[in-house]
Amino acid sequence: MPTDRTLDQLRSAVREAGGGARTPDGDGPWPVPATARPDPAEAVRAVGEHETIAGTPARYVAVPRNTAEAAAVLRAAAGLDLAVTVRGGGTKQAWGSPPRRLDLILDTTALTGVVEHAAGDLITVVRAGTRLDELAPALAGARQQLALDAPLPGGTVGGAVAANTSGPRRMLYGTVRDLLIGITLVRADGVVAHAGGKVVKNVAGYDLGKLVTGAYGTLGLITECAFRLHPLPAASAYVSRRVDDIAEAGRLAATVRAAQLVPTALEVDAPAGGGAQLTVLLEGTPAGVAGRTDAARRLLGADATGSDRPPDGWGRYPWRDGDIGLKLTAALSGVPRLLADARAAADRHDVPLALRGSAGVGVLYAGVPGTADPERVAGLVDALRAASAAVAGHTVVLTAPAAVRERVDLWGPVHGLELMHRVKQSFDPDARLAPGRFVGGI
Repeated sequence: MPTDRTLDQLRSAVREAGGGARTPDGDGPWPVPATARPDPAEAVRAVGEHETIAGTPARYVAVPRNTAEAAAVLRAAAGLDLAVTVRGGGTKQAWGSPPRRLDLILDTTALTGVVEHAAGDLITVVRAGTRLDELAPALAGARQQLALDAPLPGGTVGGAVAANTSGPRRMLYGTVRDLLIGITLVRADGVVAHAGGKVVKNVAGYDLGKLVTGAYGTLGLITECAFRLHPLPAASAYVSRRVDDIAEAGRLAATVRAAQLVPTALEVDAPAGGGAQLTVLLEGTPAGVAGRTDAARRLLGADATGSDRPPDGWGRYPWRDGDIGLKLTAALSGVPRLLADARAAADRHDVPLALRGSAGVGVLYAGVPGTADPERVAGLVDALRAASAAVAGHTVVLTAPAAVRERVDLWGPVHGLELMHRVKQSFDPDARLAPGRFVGGI
């Protein structure tokens, strides 16, 4: 039976990288599980056409257990001219464009665990394949948190950085870019680079963490991230108000922003059926939260309600698998107008549109059923882009069925595209990392 020489070379690279996986030294909350430590023969495997990224089939899957093995795999892939796409929890593989070509999926699910948790400094270093929903309870033991929401269950640390996903709490704590203070990245040629916190070697001329955040894995493989942590709040409360008019929700949001409430989040939820709900999240000391809850109720009106639990759908995207998902942004002053214009555009094009997101930072998400007519959806996307541009924002199609992708530009107009191409050329001159997944065919 003929042997697969490419597979043999990939396995040999893993074997030569050091054999056993490096696990946390005992100070971390958990070790790398035994099931995630395959021998070299299993760390790289052939898959035929059973493994895909956005519908594009791969020939091989590699599951490195540490940075050294990941670097060895990428060096071998470079020598073999293999196109590589990274996969973590797989929750956002339908985002962006399909890769133009795909030979190897580099799976990060064995790159898990806390490398270091310096509780006194409010810093943690985490492997990229660690799930956010598993990291939270590990940090909670020290009454600390990584204030990143997980809109999609099962999402990983590396995926959150690669796709630049942040949820409701970004209003107070900031985005992924704000919380990320250090990163370990393996380039397409297998060279390992470190930047920021716990620095060993830097990449001169670049803010590496900011560059790779939101780059969809097109600049390198993230293996470890260092984050700034925050204390867990002693108390929290959610104050909500339902209104019939989405424009009224926008006006109420502006009223809350102008007050001295210092909310952690200010979210609007406007289902396709009409109406909207505005919710304010307040965190802090029990006495402080109680006082601000009363103030929030006065601002929102007599119909406002309070709870210690989030409303249904909090922090989740307003679409399901197979639907069309969009991201809309606006200057803060333009949020009420964007909400009203988006609903009006959906009515004009006769397309159901659900809106949900932060009225506190001007980032909204929109969901359209995947069964909607593609031509109507294309018209709606054009209208939403015009509406967001009018309030200093933009609209991006994050995910959509193939029939819609064929009719719309997922990214829309992008400033600085020439510079982005030059950065890509610098990091990945042969365009082998997730080719075509990102804006402008990067």
